[in-house]
Amino acid sequence: MNLHLDWQGVLSGQPLQWIVNGYLTTLWVSLVGALLATLLAILLLFLRLSGNRLAVRGVALWVSLFRNTPILVQFLFWYFSAWNLLPRVWRDWINADHPGALLPGDVGWLTPEFLCSAWGLGIFISAFLVEELSAGLYAVPDGQREAALSQGFTTAAALRWILLPQGLANAWQPVAGQYLNLMKLSSLASGIGFAELTYQVRQVDSYNAHALEAFAVGTVLYLATGLLLGLIFSWLGPGQRIKDGVR
Repeated sequence: MNLHLDWQGVLSGQPLQWIVNGYLTTLWVSLVGALLATLLAILLLFLRLSGNRLAVRGVALWVSLFRNTPILVQFLFWYFSAWNLLPRVWRDWINADHPGALLPGDVGWLTPEFLCSAWGLGIFISAFLVEELSAGLYAVPDGQREAALSQGFTTAAALRWILLPQGLANAWQPVAGQYLNLMKLSSLASGIGFAELTYQVRQVDSYNAHALEAFAVGTVLYLATGLLLGLIFSWLGPGQRIKDGVR
């Protein structure tokens, strides 16, 4: 079989627009999902550290529920079930045209698909982040907290300036891995399932029969983004900054 890849065909016109728009949608969904996951993880961490029995059990339930439910099932739930539970006036407002509803790259954020995707990703990844952060925090020696308290730090100040930075340093690699995982999952979220993904592929294929090239271009874009994010997380890691300071 003589396989000929005509890159000029896929890198022009409507197919290129579909590929780039899907890529930009993934990046924006990843960004919003990461921000939401971070805020939720911080809130859950403080609830777990509060010592309140009800709060601790609530965090444990959150982690168990969202870590152990397949991500595709969660996406389908948020989009097809939870979305329909919203008041009709809210759904009509979201579906209406609004100024400022487009992000750079002509990516619409005020849509059921975008909102449900970002929300689902944030919820899912927050359950992993709070576990990684907790593990890093518990790995800090008890002597660090006792030393801080003996030097006049309050419990809150010791947590803010001593324990949390060291806990984050301990958990940096797994935390960075969760953010990278979020970016990978966002491509699934933006499709809300396999049917939407296959529909987009058929669109490219029916336009000029270059679905293979389209997949190749998309794969390169996502691979390059993942490698770049990995390098950024490695550079931002506390351990790397310490090494740079020693040099």
